[in-house]
Amino acid sequence: MSSGTTLGARGRPAPPGTATLGTDQDPQVARIARSPEFQQLVGERTRFAWTLTILMLIVYFGFIGLIAFDKSLLAVKVGGTASLGLFVGVFVILFAFLLTGIYVARANTRFDALSDSLKRSFGR
Repeated sequence: MSSGTTLGARGRPAPPGTATLGTDQDPQVARIARSPEFQQLVGERTRFAWTLTILMLIVYFGFIGLIAFDKSLLAVKVGGTASLGLFVGVFVILFAFLLTGIYVARANTRFDALSDSLKRSFGR
């Protein structure tokens, strides 16, 4: 099979985009990947995503920790029949939505601006 297709581990054609890095890489793609604008975009996006991920993990595992170690606190009745645990659980869900909204807002402003700058630099 010398049709130019990359073969996967089992001898079948590999899915598009899964070729081993470094083999038959487009020089334009390599040039873009080395550019400072691309490095800035990837760096900022990665740092921001990790920051939001860590915040979510703190809130989620904080809630799980409360369930594990202080059930009595979560059982406290607030506002009649609802317990504090219910409100904290709803907060965890709403916090996840909030972080998603923050990421979308940043992606639609800062990351899109960096991406557009990158496209202009490379003429696409």
